Amino acid sequence: MSRRGRVTIGVLIGVFVLFTLLGWGVQAWTDWLWFSEVDYTAVFRGVLVTRLLLFLAAAAAMAVIVGGNLWLAQRLRPRHRPHSPEQATLERYRMLLGPRLGLWIGAAAAIVGLFAGLSAQSRWNQWLLFLHGGEFGVDDPEFGVDVGFYVFQLPFWRFLLGLGFTAVVLALIGSLAVHYLFGGVRLQGVGDRMSNAARAHLSSLVAVFVLLKAVAYVLDRRSMLLEYNDGVGVYGAGYADINALLPAKEILAYISVVVAIAIIVFSNAWMRNLVWPGISLALLGVSAVAIGGIYPWAVQTFEVKPSARDKEAPYIQRSIEATRASFGLDIAQNSAYAASNLNPPESLATDTSVIPNVRLLDPQLVSETYTQLQQVRGFYDFGPKLDIDRYTIDGKTQDYVVGVREINYGELTAQQSNWINRHTVYTHGYGVVAAPANRVVCGGQPFFVSGSLGERTQESCASPNDLIPANQPRIYYGERMNDGDYAIVGKPNAEGNPAEFDRPAGESGESRESYYTYTGEGGVEIGSFTRRLLYAIKEQEANFLLSEAVNENSKLLYVRNPRDRVEKVAPFLTLDGDPYPAIVDGRVLWIVDGFTTSATYPYAERVNLQSETTDELTGRGTIQLARENVNYIRNSVKATVDAYDGTVTLYEFDENDPVLKAWNKAFGGDLIKPRAEIPQALVEHFRYPADLFKVQRNLLTRFHVTNPGDFYSGQDFWQVPNVPDAPDSGVKQPPYYLYTQFPGQDAPRFQLTSAVTPNGRQNLAALISGSYQDGKPTLQVLELPDQTAISGPVQVHQRMTNTNATIRQQLNLLSSNQAQVQYGNLLSLPFGNGMLYVEPVYVKSNQQDAYPLLQKVLMSYGDGGSYVVLADNVADGIEQLVEQGKQNPNAPPPAAEEPPADGEEPSASPSATPSATPPAPTGDLTAAANQVQAAITEVRAAQASGDFERYGRALKALDEALTAFQQAQQAAGGAAPSADPSPSG
Repeated sequence: MSRRGRVTIGVLIGVFVLFTLLGWGVQAWTDWLWFSEVDYTAVFRGVLVTRLLLFLAAAAAMAVIVGGNLWLAQRLRPRHRPHSPEQATLERYRMLLGPRLGLWIGAAAAIVGLFAGLSAQSRWNQWLLFLHGGEFGVDDPEFGVDVGFYVFQLPFWRFLLGLGFTAVVLALIGSLAVHYLFGGVRLQGVGDRMSNAARAHLSSLVAVFVLLKAVAYVLDRRSMLLEYNDGVGVYGAGYADINALLPAKEILAYISVVVAIAIIVFSNAWMRNLVWPGISLALLGVSAVAIGGIYPWAVQTFEVKPSARDKEAPYIQRSIEATRASFGLDIAQNSAYAASNLNPPESLATDTSVIPNVRLLDPQLVSETYTQLQQVRGFYDFGPKLDIDRYTIDGKTQDYVVGVREINYGELTAQQSNWINRHTVYTHGYGVVAAPANRVVCGGQPFFVSGSLGERTQESCASPNDLIPANQPRIYYGERMNDGDYAIVGKPNAEGNPAEFDRPAGESGESRESYYTYTGEGGVEIGSFTRRLLYAIKEQEANFLLSEAVNENSKLLYVRNPRDRVEKVAPFLTLDGDPYPAIVDGRVLWIVDGFTTSATYPYAERVNLQSETTDELTGRGTIQLARENVNYIRNSVKATVDAYDGTVTLYEFDENDPVLKAWNKAFGGDLIKPRAEIPQALVEHFRYPADLFKVQRNLLTRFHVTNPGDFYSGQDFWQVPNVPDAPDSGVKQPPYYLYTQFPGQDAPRFQLTSAVTPNGRQNLAALISGSYQDGKPTLQVLELPDQTAISGPVQVHQRMTNTNATIRQQLNLLSSNQAQVQYGNLLSLPFGNGMLYVEPVYVKSNQQDAYPLLQKVLMSYGDGGSYVVLADNVADGIEQLVEQGKQNPNAPPPAAEEPPADGEEPSASPSATPSATPPAPTGDLTAAANQVQAAITEVRAAQASGDFERYGRALKALDEALTAFQQAQQAAGGAAPSADPSPSG
């Protein structure tokens, strides 16, 4: 290469390095300023220093090992090489590399070290946990080692082992190449094919590799407790692993040590050839296949598979216990709920704990309604999904649908989108709009109680005063703000007046606007020329230097999405995908749930967070989680972000989480505020995190079964139903927040609820709810009997909308070419030893800018099909259901009713049948009548399911129930019913 060519390449490389370093420097400097603003410099400094040290340590170690072996190889080159065509060919390369051999070795070592350092610095989180992790206080069931070793120590040991293997392999390949280049290894010529020095060098590297393999076998023994057991479909070592593979790994570790010694001895101290070392390596390979592969396979095939249920039972039990502990399922309180009452009880009309709190507003559907009625300006937005929270007003607590009026920069017009307007005028949203979740007014609209702008013209459609007032309603930080939506605030305009658009302030049709100047503590000061130059480079925007809108009083607000903000100050947390706003002591706070996770809890089930949390709402106001595999999770942190000044606060929520303790220790010990410092006003707005609940709910569909034999058979497993109004979409039904009271609860709670169905069937199996009781998370599982006739969400929706001709006709009238029907959350509410279903019906016009209005409420009680009404509101629906229950002669009285007093004569019809009005029952007759009704319902369900085996069992059960009813009725003095077991009887 000519001198000019070398200079050109040097200049290009220098420019590339300069701009790369400049970009890194600007990013690091601006990150430091941002972390200083939020007062979390300990995180920035801790992560940066750790990554830098790991990079240097790994790069140096790899460079020394690889470069040292290359240097040693060329130092051990033979002085005299035999003449051969091979050596004549290699001489040209020796002449080219020889004068600058040290430079070439240094360059190769540097490149290898660079990649090793880049790999190591990404393991900063593993190193910090390795350094600061403690104990869990729980031992693994096989070795008796504390779980803390697997969570904190094992991942980094495995990384170091992998780094060691890489270093030895690269050193071996490089050394072999150098020895070949300089004649230490020959393919042609007389005499030995390898010099004594080359043989000693290369055999030593092979011996080190084998010793590392021995270490790998030792670690593999522990890692077996994390592997997947294909035979039974759970994680953790099974029978064949423990009884065959585990001792095999130990034997192979000893064999590896012996082989390493044999390689050194036979290659250098005794025979000084490669025959016996090669035989030793071959024996190691054969042993690995025979002892580590064939023997465990034989045990699995011939001993375990024929009796897997019994052989694997202890190991299934280990997986069940570990999974329930690692995912917090051990707090679940299982209780039986018979749901045997299919007749609407009269207490529905007088209830004060469940019925008054039935939620009608669907936060996904009414988002459009909020936007159209409370938007005020086209650039305001409430997002695709609102949030549910509860507030206490006038001594009454209930749930509210809450939305934040934010700036949507994507809705600015072309004129509004110039740099000045976008970043200095339209800087913030205004107000939190809330409406009771159980009330609609003015033709199906929400009844707004806070956050309205301008004059309220109809008091019947909104509260005349803010019932949930915010002292500082301005929203500078919100979910609608992306990375490029920074704001420059804190300065007046050229005339000295406020420059930031605040809100419309006109009265009686006037169009006057109100403007504002930010006075909060948040934001990075950019008044100096250096700061403006810095951010001009970062944002690639010259207006930071040229525009008069930036002056000595200016502040820059960026990273304005609450979830992104928490993720930046706490990169070790996995965050819930649905932050929600709350008004706490007059301030608007975003609440973000943070999880600590691990993927190395022994014997625990491993799940993918993205797939487990994806449902109908994912991507519609709920952020999709990353594809992270975990087998341990805790809701350890409740984080808040002030919507006005961006203050980020991390509160400890789980005081017993060892992982959070390790992270807090890694960053100085005071990164997380203790739980005792959480304000009570904030605690009242904590809610069970949706993503954690989805993971726990999905696991409970299997791990509610705690008997190993039943778990192996899988016959009692459940599944999460699909969206009721679109079951063929394959999208799971999301859980829903309710303020209600379930059986076994002493008062209404704000809880997250989901229905589950038996695996492969659609009837209801259980209701799972998550809530906080006395500040502690609780899970409640209301489990229905296996033979229950209660329908699941998909069946209920289909029966309510299709089976009743009158209701179907009314629904068809609601939908037309000018409108469409939309269904809200289908709520499953246990009540009166039965099941009440509520599904709001919205109608949305096809006209432009139309929004959904709640027009009707579908309600059902019992099995989902016997009692169905389409009412104007909940009160009318309850009244109709109760009236149907009084008039319907088919249903037996509720199981909870008291039997008639002794001596009272029951009335009976001579032609009494199961479909006729039953006599006033005795205790035995009541039970028999209940069995008949349950059997008829099961026959109908079996017929609808198309399961002929189930249909046959149901007919048999109905025949037995009718026989028992006949005997009980004859004993009571009544006539015998017809014994025709027709499902339509």
